[in-house]
Amino acid sequence: MQVPPTDQTVSDENNSGVRRVITGLGASGGIVIGRAFVLDRQIVHVSRKPISQDAVQAECKRLHDGVAESIDQLKRLKSQSSSAESAASEELGFLMDAYIHMLTQSRLVRGAEELIVSRKLNAVHAVSEVIDAIAEQFSGMEDSYLAARATDIREVGLRLMRCLIGETDRAMDNAPQGSILIAEDVSPADMARFEPGQLTAFVTALGGAEGHTAIMARSLGIPAVLGAADIVRGVAGGDQIIIDGGRGEVILSPSDADIEHYTQRRADWLAAREKLASLRDVPSSTRDGIDIDLHANIELPIELAAALENGATGIGLLRSEFMFMNKDYLPDEDEQYEELADIVKRMDGKPVTIRTLDIGGEKLAVALQDEIVSGPNPALGLRGIRLSLRKPELLEAQFAAILRASLHGSVRVLLPMVVNVHEMTRARQIYEAVAKRLRKDGHPIPETLPPLGAMIEIPAAALAADTLARDSDFFAIGTNDLTQYTLAIDRTDDQVAGMFDPLHPAVLRLIRDVIKVARERDIPVSVCGEMAGDPRYVPLFIGFGLRNLSMSPVNLLLVKQRLRRLDSRNSEHQANRVMEQWDSARIAMMLDDFNDLA
Repeated sequence: MQVPPTDQTVSDENNSGVRRVITGLGASGGIVIGRAFVLDRQIVHVSRKPISQDAVQAECKRLHDGVAESIDQLKRLKSQSSSAESAASEELGFLMDAYIHMLTQSRLVRGAEELIVSRKLNAVHAVSEVIDAIAEQFSGMEDSYLAARATDIREVGLRLMRCLIGETDRAMDNAPQGSILIAEDVSPADMARFEPGQLTAFVTALGGAEGHTAIMARSLGIPAVLGAADIVRGVAGGDQIIIDGGRGEVILSPSDADIEHYTQRRADWLAAREKLASLRDVPSSTRDGIDIDLHANIELPIELAAALENGATGIGLLRSEFMFMNKDYLPDEDEQYEELADIVKRMDGKPVTIRTLDIGGEKLAVALQDEIVSGPNPALGLRGIRLSLRKPELLEAQFAAILRASLHGSVRVLLPMVVNVHEMTRARQIYEAVAKRLRKDGHPIPETLPPLGAMIEIPAAALAADTLARDSDFFAIGTNDLTQYTLAIDRTDDQVAGMFDPLHPAVLRLIRDVIKVARERDIPVSVCGEMAGDPRYVPLFIGFGLRNLSMSPVNLLLVKQRLRRLDSRNSEHQANRVMEQWDSARIAMMLDDFNDLA
């Protein structure tokens, strides 16, 4: 759960400054004690003076000249990023390419040019208005990953605006070696400018744990706190500060006691990390020898390296949306095949479960936004398998790409937001028709098609799991949406997010019953929501009979550590006791007591 930013100010007689503790969002774990480098990036001043009709053509040319300069900067950044660590370099290159695409015959450039022509706005003003409109559309989306794309849009727009008014983007070049960066915001492109060791941590006033910046920080192993309110206020370059990227804490002007305390905590953290790393190659099994498959959820290809480094035995959920983001066109079969085949090859025979497109409602890809109208309640609208069946050409291209990629390793296909057997039946008909077409066209695909499974994330699907099992080769339980839909609570809504309770008896019964049906029908079942990556819930899942968990790569070793201390028979007994309870608070207490004793 994300902690609301707070600002605590405490006088400290042992320090010449004023001790302040600011809490934001822990985006990348680690503790750093160092000196602040405050980013002094000029605000782009937008001139809103109208231009004459005679100046329209010249202003359009100025816009395109600015675009060309921005693209040149991004290409240099991409070249510079190639000296970074391999995983980070790959992702930075991907982002620079995405940014370049946003500036090449994109909605941004077209929209700005239209405003210059129709409303006689100067180029900077036109770009500013288009950026605000696009970013507002993205930031209002329910899906946190897509909402974070607003940051990408603004980064590209600000770069273009700085080029249009002649500013250079060199504000970060003077950061001293070993700095802790303090800024209103930091983009992945900014991070590309830092030489190894130059940046030890960073804190921003904006941003969230789902954005590209947070992902890059975790990939690079750089502790980071994002969304720390008023972080720039009262911080001067060279001030000593402490950041805890796990807890999301920042201490300004720390006392001697703080420094001593956090020095010890840093040593403890490093030791714990080293101990966890030693579990990478040990079996993921309980004390009584029950093997548990620990798979990784992958949202972007950059996370693949972390999954392998942390000992994932497969990918339990590869979200295919990454192939559609930051593009104003729909990737075709060949482009999707290339992306997926690379991931499957890199897994070297380990199973990869690829989920088909889960976009719709507020989770809208740029290329689809003009074709799909969002309803009054996007979470209940046209998304997931509903969208894919409504626009079968999308599903056919995905199925074809996945089938071709499956030649390179072990692949499964997962359908999101399934509610009834008809959806599974129709999807399977399309699946088999695509396979027939590929064989006819001479594309080699496996003789036995990869398994086709249903994601159980809607209460109706969970309650009808016995019927869905007739036409599903496997189940994957998505606990995030299952909890949200069961409780009718939007976990992103601050007014009710505190009521989002995965331990509600109704949620647990649905999860338990789906696992029971899958075991009775002898089809594989996994849990791939946030609950799977929380060591607290591991005894419950083992007790329910679950043998496959899929989670964020950063949680793999923590979960392995927990399950290796468990006895499956004791976990089953505890799970049975839990399911006799009707109060979630009582369930939480029982679970915590068991975890303390086990």
